[in-house]
Parts: sequence; structure tokens; C-alpha cells
Amino acid sequence: TQHVSAYEAVHEHEGKKRQITFLDTPGHEAFRALRARGAAAADIAILVIAAEEGVKPQTLEAYQAIEEAKTPLVVAFTKIDKNGADIERAKMSTVENGIYIEGLGGAIPFTGVSSKTGEGVPELLDLVLLTADLAELTADPDGPAEGFILESSQDPKRGMSATLIIKEGTLKTGSFVVAGSAMAPGRFIEDFADKRIPEARPSQPVSVSGWNALPPAGTPFMTVATKKEAEKLASEEGAQARGGAAAAPEITDGTAILPLILKSDVTGSIEAIKHELAKIEHERVAIRILSEGVGAVGENDVKTAQAGNAVVIGFNVPVEPNARDYAERTGVPIESFSIIYELAERIRELVTERAPRITVEEVIGEAKVLKSFSVAGAKHVLGAKWISGELSVQ
Repeated sequence: TQHVSAYEAVHEHEGKKRQITFLDTPGHEAFRALRARGAAAADIAILVIAAEEGVKPQTLEAYQAIEEAKTPLVVAFTKIDKNGADIERAKMSTVENGIYIEGLGGAIPFTGVSSKTGEGVPELLDLVLLTADLAELTADPDGPAEGFILESSQDPKRGMSATLIIKEGTLKTGSFVVAGSAMAPGRFIEDFADKRIPEARPSQPVSVSGWNALPPAGTPFMTVATKKEAEKLASEEGAQARGGAAAAPEITDGTAILPLILKSDVTGSIEAIKHELAKIEHERVAIRILSEGVGAVGENDVKTAQAGNAVVIGFNVPVEPNARDYAERTGVPIESFSIIYELAERIRELVTERAPRITVEEVIGEAKVLKSFSVAGAKHVLGAKWISGELSVQ
């Protein structure tokens, strides 16, 4: 998983059908910001631990994000159908790493599940609903909708669209959604299955298209009744954001620059890439992002890279034919990736290649000039005394 996605499930609990919205967050370390945002937005967290592997570094990182968000927790031991699965060993690994489950010194409920056979899934859903009841989770469906942007992307057919998670109120068709300086008319609302619905209530994940700009993932949103109100609110938010923007750090003399153009399929992936880039350090090279955006690599991206001597980095996006042709004619490199750690490794290689070479003078021998005998053009005849090292005729 390399995106945060959302979907709904219906489960019958104590004779009543209830809906649960799942936010599926990535496991790779590079997506810590996405995962942390998911934990902060969620009412309940499910910490997934493979029964055949036990606690891994990314497990501890996810657990830390959940703890920081103070979110009620359920542990799911997965892959229990595999031959190498050992739940008892996996349970002991949680205790060894400070995750205290029921029966082993703690109060965190747990269960084993198999995505292949479906075993344990009803029990897991029961645990989630029981935890929700104990936490006394409530939301007010009355009033305008409020929540946060889970993810945003640009589609050739639908344009700019965003996935919203509603925390309070009801989102109705015809209202206007404002997230930061971005806004969109709610001409139609789609649920997680891409079906149009007239309204959405608290905890529902929905998709809204027609944004004037891509709202960053994690941005809070609110709804207003008229376009005029939306424009005013978006303008105020934009002015506030510009006023608080920090200046980019200056590059010191003697440091080479690796300029990059970043293009990704969704805004959350841009955030994850920048998180990875921040970990790449070199004493003589600085990474500078000239531009970033969502969608296919286009000709304008290549032209920007050509002007800035940059490398175009694409993540899970295609390269438009005219952009590829222009890049081949001008020699602009375009690097495409679908796996985050392969992208990071390539950037490390580019940083090493861009590092300026340092000329080092090495003394291999020393002699003391005693007398100069003659000068003939560019030739000098000297009398010298060897002191150390090695002297040889070139």
C-alpha cells in the first residue's frame, strides 16, 4: 500500500447492522506523515502485525503514531493461515517491544485474522465496534459538514478531485467545500464505491471533484452555502498561508545543487518523497525542488527541468509522449518509479554523481635546492639534496 485510501464495511453486531469506515494507511517508513495523519484522524486504530514475522520497525513506528494521537487501539495478527504463522511468538514480540496486549500485562484487545480465508474477520469487526462503544464516540450530523482532506489527485477525465472524511455535520449536494485556499462546488458527491449520493454523514469517505487547486492531504475542510462565501473564505486562508510562509534556506558557496522536478499521482506521495529526500545528506550537495505537482509528466515539466538543469522524477505517473520526445531531443533525464525506496536510492546515486570533485595534493618526495646552474628557455638545471620520500624522472 502506497496511498491512504478509505472504504466502508457493514457488520452486524448484537443484532444491529452498523457501518465502519476504514482508513487504510501505508506501512513503509517513508509514509510516516501519512500514517500519522491517519492515526490522528481515526477514532480507532488497528495495528496490523504479521503472525509469521511479529513486530517489525514499521510496526513500532505506527504504534508510536497511534500513541501520539491518543487513539484507542486494536491489534490484528494477520496471515494466520500461513505455514510459518506463530501467533504465540508474535504475541511475545509485542510484549518485548512495549505493546502490552490483553493477557500479557496490558489491556489492548487482539485477534488473529486471515485475509485469504476470512477467518477472524468478524471477530475483528466486533472488537472495533466494542472499542467504539467503550470510547463513547459521537458525532453531530446536523449543520454544515466539517472534516479533513484524506487525499487529492488530478485525473485527466475528472480533473482535480479529493477524498474527504466527514467528522461533523452533513455534506449535501449544492454546497461549497473549502480546504485552505482551495475550493470546490459540491455539484455531485460520490461514495467510496464511486456511486453518486445526495448527501454524506459523519465518518463517511466521499469524493468531490472540480477543485480550483489541489488541497494538500490532511487539510481541514468546511462547507458553506454560496460561492461568494467560499471565495471569501478561500482568499482569507490563502493570504494567511502566504503570510506565514518561511523563506527557503540559502545554499552556501561551494555546494553543488541537485535540482528536481517532482510529479506524483497524489499529493500524499509528494509529501512522502520529500520526507525521504530530507534524510539524504551530503556535505557538498544540496537537493532543491524546483517544482512539484500531481499528474503526468508534461512538456512544461521538461522545459522547466531544461532551464534549471534538473532531473524529472515521476512517481506512479505516466510520461506524456510529447514530453518524452522533448526530453530526448534536449537531453533532460526523466526517472520513473513505482516503489518509494527505489526512488530514494536513485536520488542518493544522483547526489553522489553531482558532488563536486576535490583535488588533493599528495607529497611523494621532498628535496632541498642547493644551487641553480643554468637556465635554457623553459629548462632549469638545479642542484638539490634529497630529504625524504621518493624522487623519480618523469
